[in-house]
Amino acid sequence: QVQLVESGGGVVQAGGSLRLSCAASGRTFSSGTMGWFRQAPGKEGELIATITWSGGNPYYADSVKGRFTISRDNAKNTVYLQMNSLKAEDTAVYYCAADNSGSGTYAYWGQGTQVTVSS
Repeated sequence: QVQLVESGGGVVQAGGSLRLSCAASGRTFSSGTMGWFRQAPGKEGELIATITWSGGNPYYADSVKGRFTISRDNAKNTVYLQMNSLKAEDTAVYYCAADNSGSGTYAYWGQGTQVTVSS
């Protein structure tokens, strides 16, 4: 079993920055993919960034490309999402998730952390 705990959310003004963290514990792994998703009220969930534990290969949704950066610290079993130039439309609950099978299915999810960007 893998546990994921997000932190770092909060309220920030438009144009500001936040860094989210996702700490993995339990039966952690050295392969597979970690992803950040978000869900805004009344909208579908959106995959915004992914990174593999071994090789990086970051992916970004167009909505965040150039503003968000995903990174990992394998020694700490932690994945980060640095969010810069935040916009009101970035307001959402942000979740990290783990695909440790390489199948594209995210089997493990964190509890989510709220990010609110005030305009």
